[in-house]
Amino acid sequence: MKLVSFTANNRRSIGIFLDRKIIDLIVACKAYQDELGSGTRLIDSPDMVQFLSQGEESIKTAKQIVSFVESKISDKYAEKSEMDGLLFDLDGVKLHAPVSNPRKIVCLGLNYSDHAKEAGKPEPKEPILFSKPPTAIADPEQPIIYPKISKKVDYEVELALIIGKKGKDIPIEEAFDHIAGYTVFNDVSARDIQFGDGQWFRGKSFDTFAPMGPYLVTKEHIPDPNNLRLGTKVNDEPRQNSTTANMIFKVPHLVAFISQVMTLEPGDIIATGTPAGVGIFAKPEPKLLKPGDTVEVWIENVGVLRNPVHKEYA
Repeated sequence: MKLVSFTANNRRSIGIFLDRKIIDLIVACKAYQDELGSGTRLIDSPDMVQFLSQGEESIKTAKQIVSFVESKISDKYAEKSEMDGLLFDLDGVKLHAPVSNPRKIVCLGLNYSDHAKEAGKPEPKEPILFSKPPTAIADPEQPIIYPKISKKVDYEVELALIIGKKGKDIPIEEAFDHIAGYTVFNDVSARDIQFGDGQWFRGKSFDTFAPMGPYLVTKEHIPDPNNLRLGTKVNDEPRQNSTTANMIFKVPHLVAFISQVMTLEPGDIIATGTPAGVGIFAKPEPKLLKPGDTVEVWIENVGVLRNPVHKEYA
């Protein structure tokens, strides 16, 4: 499934992407409650973190709803009015980041062998962790705001894991049990501030510096997250083109390693690092973002995330 957070008719909800349509899970759950059965957990909140916190029961209910909606769509005798307020055209909704209020955003530095090489750095012996605040999250198509205090803003395509099950000291062999799914993440970075500070938090934490989405693709649809093509285009010019196979530390290792330090909770985001091709290391000279650009980051079978770049005004 492709789960989404969206607004339609001035109402926020969570839903499922289906053939360029969005199923409103909250409305559909109420509409089909009798058919779903009395023991089914009701989906009644637009908060994706709350949805994920209900565990496999929420996913099971969502799958049942998809089956019911598909049967209604295929039933030529079904009343069209049954779909009113329940099924929306993709063009008629505003998509948000699939998780807009995670408790944590944990990011990886230098986790691709090709990126470490272009940066002139040795491959790390252990994962390098840093964080971004939830206030950095931006929706699909929302402008990335180019800060007044920076002159070197860069892009970084990343595969992000979304945690679905709470855990601490998670064994590597149980890591996938704690993952709900995956999304596309752009680790936007103010390089002059990042390199000037000598650490990464401030230069990567500006508002809108964590665009994410458009979908949360559930894990059963991504059998091997360690073997996905991913890349970046700026104004349709290819900049990054690599594969998650170049990650130094693979997905299960990252979940296990991070959970040694902190309890992972439903809705937490783990951004797994970026491959080679970032703007700051382009040759013969850097190719950094500027106001007026459009940056598009994509991951095979996960999605395409597009954001314009706008100047920050006083």
